[in-house]
Amino acid sequence: MKHILILIFISLLFFGCSQEQTVSFETMPKTELVKSSFSKLPNWESENYDDALSSFINSCKTKKTQKIYVSLCQRASTSKDAKEFFLCEFDVYNVQNSDDNKEGLLTGYYEPTINGSMEKKEPYIYPIYNTPKDLISVDLSSIYPDLKSYRLRGRLEGKKLVPYYTREQMQEKPIDAEVICYTDSKIDLFFLEVQGSGRVKLDGGKSIYVGYDNQNGHRYNSIGKYLVKKEEIPLEDISLQTISAWLDKNPDRIDEVLNYNSSVVYFRQKKQAATGSLGLVLKAGRSVAVDRSYIPLGTMLYMDAKIDKREVSRVVIAQDTGGAIKGAVRADMFFGSTKNAKKYAGELKSLLKLWIFLPKEKM
Repeated sequence: MKHILILIFISLLFFGCSQEQTVSFETMPKTELVKSSFSKLPNWESENYDDALSSFINSCKTKKTQKIYVSLCQRASTSKDAKEFFLCEFDVYNVQNSDDNKEGLLTGYYEPTINGSMEKKEPYIYPIYNTPKDLISVDLSSIYPDLKSYRLRGRLEGKKLVPYYTREQMQEKPIDAEVICYTDSKIDLFFLEVQGSGRVKLDGGKSIYVGYDNQNGHRYNSIGKYLVKKEEIPLEDISLQTISAWLDKNPDRIDEVLNYNSSVVYFRQKKQAATGSLGLVLKAGRSVAVDRSYIPLGTMLYMDAKIDKREVSRVVIAQDTGGAIKGAVRADMFFGSTKNAKKYAGELKSLLKLWIFLPKEKM
């Protein structure tokens, strides 16, 4: 199925698989889907169906998932056989890239813990900002429906909307924004932005959660690619760990490298652990970030990739987005906040195959 994402809603008669179905359509011009089957899913028979169904039920708490799957959300909560529920209620489609690059990519992210203080004092001198008061976000969807997933951000100079300050410009000129707290490492703060959320361990012993609130409107540029281009780190060795080690060894070039990424993330203080764009607390190994111009938030997916040299095939839920996540067969897996989470997330760069679960197509 090409250039259309078909969302088909099913209703059961009394039990078993229903033949009575209504059909609605949501156009997604960039997405290419090819009809597949559960028998073609790698290692499907090894899936933990109960855990996968539990993740789906949790995602059904959101309106976006409910809109896609309608009555399936309600029936999922009363299902007595998780595997049979999947086989009975869903059709499987292979997601393909529409451009010349047919290979998908899986990376990882995690919830970091950094040191901080509520007061600015040595060594806590780097501010974690809330959204600037003069940052303007323009929604163009009412005029250009095709741009519903995009926002135009900037600031006013007189009556003219101009780009907001870059990372480098923010260092030269204070911005009009509240400071949540201060941290002792410019590098840790940068990677907090990349991950999108984290925990700040305050000098008094207390910890607070911070999460994505807004962004300055500039395009995300990978400092890893910059270091590869400058022949500082070989492409095959690039990872969060090698980038961090290089920055530690080259303190005089930290600003040069970090400023290559003009994009800046602003945060808000939160009451709970990492939550994604869907508004739910992320689940390690089940939550992924996607490009929502290709994959709607709230959809259930099946992925096949290699993590730590092991083949991993499982159901995942599209619950988050990210500035570096671009393309149809592209996902960023959440690994949680454990000690191993940083290792797995920082090193992960795997070829990816992706399928999407949609309500059964009318026979």
